[in-house]
Order: sequence, then structure tokens, then C-alpha cells
Amino acid sequence: MVRQLISNIVVGISGSGASVHAAKYGIMMAKLYKCRLTAVYVVDTATIKQLTMSKIFIADESRDFEVSLNANGERYLAFVEELAKQKGVKMEKELRSGAVWSEILEAADEKKADLIILGGWEKDRNVKDIISHVHHEILLHSKCSVVVVKEPEIDVLYRHL
Repeated sequence: MVRQLISNIVVGISGSGASVHAAKYGIMMAKLYKCRLTAVYVVDTATIKQLTMSKIFIADESRDFEVSLNANGERYLAFVEELAKQKGVKMEKELRSGAVWSEILEAADEKKADLIILGGWEKDRNVKDIISHVHHEILLHSKCSVVVVKEPEIDVLYRHL
């Protein structure tokens, strides 16, 4: 007997418009293919640590920034959870801390994910920014398939699901 090709999906959430598109894509896949869906937001404490060690941030600024990022993560995950509820999809959510790419990969391993979904690059972003680094590392080290969502009509498709 052949197993279902996709049964567990992890979607990376960053708060960008592209990651919201990835979440909608994941919600649609979870509904259509009856998959488990987990949204993961990572507070990038690895970069905060580097900025502090480089004396770009002082310790107090680092703590304040991390608290702010945690609050943003909770807010974005709640927003994505509401999108899933609107389509009748149950979704787990995880707020993690560390290096973004390694935490997403660790979450995918823990969830036994068959697929990781990431948002595509936004037109106004520099290709060499941190998001492209995260995508590159995930694509390079993932044990499962990775989809980078670039579907221009995702909002229309999501609305009609």
C-alpha cells in the first residue's frame, strides 16, 4: 500500500506578506489533502546575539527587541490561526527562538513533516537579505520537500476555497 504523499506540513511564518501567502497556501493544502498543518514563527535570537556581540545593540536593547519580536510572533501566529479557522482547518502553532532556518528544520523533523512551505521573495526586497539566506539553508538541509510559494493569485484561490 502506498502511503499518502503529504500528511504533515510545516509553514514558516515571518510576518511578511509572502509568509502570509505561504500560510494561505498551506491552509488550502491542509484542507484539500486532509493534512496536519503547523505554523512556525521563529524569534531570531541568533541574529540578536550577533548584533549584541558586535556592539550594535547593548544588552537592554537586545532584551527589549526580543520581547517585541515575541509579541509580534504571537500576533502573526494568531492571525494565521484565524485564517485557518475561517476555512475549517485545525492548525498547530509554534513560537520558537534561535536561528530561523535551523528552528524551522527542527520543527519539521519533530512533526515528521513531508513538506515545508515558505513564502517567496517580495519584489521590493534585496535578494541578498536574511530571508534569502534562511530559504537557502532550509532548501540545502531539509530532509523533506520544500515549496516556495510564488502563486500570484493566492488570495483569489484562498477566498474561493
